[in-house]
Amino acid sequence: MPQSKYFRFAVWVLLILVILMVGSKLTFILRPIGVLFTSLAAPLIISGLIYYLLRPLVRGLIRLKIPKVLAIVIIYLIVIGLITLLIVSFGPLLYNQFLSLITSMPGLVQQLGDQLVNFQQSELFSKMHLNEIQYLDLANRFSKSLSTMATTLGNNVLFIIQSVTGTVLIVATVPFILFYFLKDGDRMSRGMMKFIPDEHREKAQAILKDMDQTLSGYIQGQMIVLLFDFIFIYIWYLIIGLKYSLVLALVILFTNVIPFIGSFIATIPAVIVAFIQSPILAVYVIVGVTVVQQIEGNVISPLVMGRKLDIHPLTIICLLLVAGNLAGIIGMLLAIPVYAVCKVIVTRVYQLIQLRKQ
Repeated sequence: MPQSKYFRFAVWVLLILVILMVGSKLTFILRPIGVLFTSLAAPLIISGLIYYLLRPLVRGLIRLKIPKVLAIVIIYLIVIGLITLLIVSFGPLLYNQFLSLITSMPGLVQQLGDQLVNFQQSELFSKMHLNEIQYLDLANRFSKSLSTMATTLGNNVLFIIQSVTGTVLIVATVPFILFYFLKDGDRMSRGMMKFIPDEHREKAQAILKDMDQTLSGYIQGQMIVLLFDFIFIYIWYLIIGLKYSLVLALVILFTNVIPFIGSFIATIPAVIVAFIQSPILAVYVIVGVTVVQQIEGNVISPLVMGRKLDIHPLTIICLLLVAGNLAGIIGMLLAIPVYAVCKVIVTRVYQLIQLRKQ
């Protein structure tokens, strides 16, 4: 019995549970570790994402016989130039739209209430056979919810200041972390190999290579998809004459990193603003976003990302639900790439076990 693999597996499970139970009692040790992790997680994750985006460019310059450090400096200068060009070109427009949106929030809430009342009295509403009392109750609740959100946002000035300060700190540290990632990224993987026994080193290198290719393909492909969505949805917003088009398009750029539900979340504020302007404009927003998402999902994503991840949509939804409950937005952002890497590791290890049995 003690020699059976099931018994050894049960012992390992019990040992892990005991370690977790003891660890939960040592909060005075785990709390500093948690603070350290939360402080370093954001800049490290952001630096890692940018690393996979810039690494092909750095390697391309290295192939042209340019020293690595000089290649990184050149890439930095190019990126700084592009960011400066974007700020000069779109910065004033973005600032004016964002400031106008914030200052107009109370008036927009009132306009939304009026628009809902007008819609209730329209012929379209009468054809929908909705109960008038239920509709008015729903409209009032919705308007009150928006007013409460605007008031809460205004009252949490200290929290906003702290968030801005933390963001500035992250932005200041990311370039330095990214520089060392680009400079010493290859050394990190070779350093890890020193802890692997010689007979398993080749297999471990294959696993690391697969993990690297999976992450690289996902991040680079995701960035192309995000830019596609942002550009074409922004153009559509301009065509239909939607107010605050740049701000609302940027919302899509930042929320679409969450698979499936990201585009839905980003469309809600655009639909609200469009509905205030005209109910038919809200329909145009929904149609335009739907068309762009269909093109992206059926053409662009398979073309630029391929089928490397090979993750079923139902699996993605389950991952998002679990990760969202465990770690909020950050968990939802990391769920898919972490799962893809774990899948590579498990698949490789399983293949090695099967070969060893043969």
